[in-house]
Parts: sequence; structure tokens; C-alpha cells
Amino acid sequence: MPRRALPLLLGTLLLAACQPGGPVGRAATGDLLAPPGADASAAGVDPALVGDRLMAAGEFDLAHASYTRAAATGPAGLTPALMRSMAGADLAMGRLGAAEALLRDAVEADPGDAAAWNDLGVVLMERGEAGEAAESFRRAFALDPDRPQILDNLRLALDRREALRYALQDEGEDAFTLTRRRDGVYRIDVAQ
Repeated sequence: MPRRALPLLLGTLLLAACQPGGPVGRAATGDLLAPPGADASAAGVDPALVGDRLMAAGEFDLAHASYTRAAATGPAGLTPALMRSMAGADLAMGRLGAAEALLRDAVEADPGDAAAWNDLGVVLMERGEAGEAAESFRRAFALDPDRPQILDNLRLALDRREALRYALQDEGEDAFTLTRRRDGVYRIDVAQ
């Protein structure tokens, strides 16, 4: 080794040793990949928050991965709120079956979560299940009657359910007519 390189090498080692968490400090903590001066014990950014930001940016697949990471690394694990967030990402990507399964698990884990019941209703509407969607919206509205969006969703589901019922009637399935009797009572006649 040339004589001029030795002082340069010693100076570099001295500077590295003077850094907080220098080579000895990092080796002692076992975090050899942490950059010099980084606090290895400090928590990073919340993956659920990152997922929310990715959802807002339209990066649904990355958001789903971030929510999954939050469930895997968070102290509470897979919470109903994370299930609802993951289902939102699935819904945005068109994965209706996965979204429905997550939301059913969320409402089972927390039956008092109006947002989860509402989101389940949205997924059921997308799947063409207007009757069951209306029931989900009813539960959501009963839990949170102050949200006008839930009431709007309930009205839409009831309207769709009625439209489907009349469409079936036009096709001849379970068609019925109302006949008024003399005493003012109506009788339902089912077409055969």
C-alpha cells in the first residue's frame, strides 16, 4: 500500500467512527443495513396511511399491497378498518368476489361498523344483488342515519329491487294482478 493512501484510510475510518451509530454502534445493534446516523428504533411511515394516499392517486394494486403490509406489521393485525380499505382497493380493481369476502368478514368482526355495511351494499349492487344490497344499506342507515350518502344508496337499491321485480313480472315469472273486491279489500291473483 502506498504511503499516501494510509493517512487517507485512517482519516476515513476516524470520521466513520465519530458518526452517531457508527460502524461499532450499528454492529452492536445488529442493524448493519441502517445508514450512518439513522435511528434504527424510529418507526417508519404507517403503511395504512401510504395505502390511503395510493388509493387517492389511483394506484389501487400498490394500495392493496400497502394495506396488506399494514395488517402484517401492525400491532392489531387485520382489523375491520383494514379489511374495508383492502376491499375498497379490490373494488376499484374490479375484484368483486374478494371485496365481498373481506367486507363480510369486516361486518362479522364489527357488526356496528356502518361504513362496512354500506361498502358491502355497494359491492352487492355491483354484483346485481339489489335485494341483499338494500338490506346492507338498511343496516348501515340504522347505525348511522346522519349520512345522506347511505340514505341515497338505500333508495337506489330499493328502486333497483322494484325495477327488477317489475322486469320479472313483465317476463311472466311470478306475475300478479291486484283485484279489488266489493268490500274494498284487494286480492292478489298470481298468473300461472
